[in-house]
Amino acid sequence: MKYFCLTLLLALSLTSCIQDDIVFDTVEPELRITQAVDTIGLGTDYQFEAIFLNNAGVAEAIDILWESSAPDIISIDADGLATALQEGSAIITASFDDGTTLTQDVVEVHTGAETISLPVERSGVISTTTFYLLEGDFILREEGSDLVLDIAENYRASTALPGLYIYLTNNPNTIANALEIGEVETFNGAHSYTIPNTGLNTYDYVLYFCKPFNVKVGDGQIQ
Repeated sequence: MKYFCLTLLLALSLTSCIQDDIVFDTVEPELRITQAVDTIGLGTDYQFEAIFLNNAGVAEAIDILWESSAPDIISIDADGLATALQEGSAIITASFDDGTTLTQDVVEVHTGAETISLPVERSGVISTTTFYLLEGDFILREEGSDLVLDIAENYRASTALPGLYIYLTNNPNTIANALEIGEVETFNGAHSYTIPNTGLNTYDYVLYFCKPFNVKVGDGQIQ
């Protein structure tokens, strides 16, 4: 047992060193519309929301410029409050210009008899980034004000990993500023995690880390 632990420590340490040499902890800055809609009911309002993620994947407070491609159909004010004025559709754009780079996100919105929300789930595939077994599909869905992360029946993970934890993040290279879901206790088959008070579009990755050794084990992009 002592020999096994020493071997595991050496393997994880080597993996960590290799990752430190080739993996950068920065990501591309992103402006993301987090609260969107498919259709706004005629004569009603809808509040759009967006977040700006810097090159560490961390949300920053910025002044967002909101625009509508057809303000006579859907108008939108400086705070992202849209109003459906007549039948048709428009492209809603959220923009941020820091003086050197323009960052944008867009969504097509229609008008109709009633407001229709977008689908309330996202999905992805977990893949290992080491020689340890880690695989499976997942669905991230809204349940009231919470999120539920459903891991599918085809999920498999190595039980040899000490202190394996799961996170939600926008930077798959590090657990800094990630949302810790908890320690992994299921290594085979379907199971779920409930994440309180978190938006469906707030994070873009599920991340697995061996916490005692600060080594990334795998991830899955949330599509």
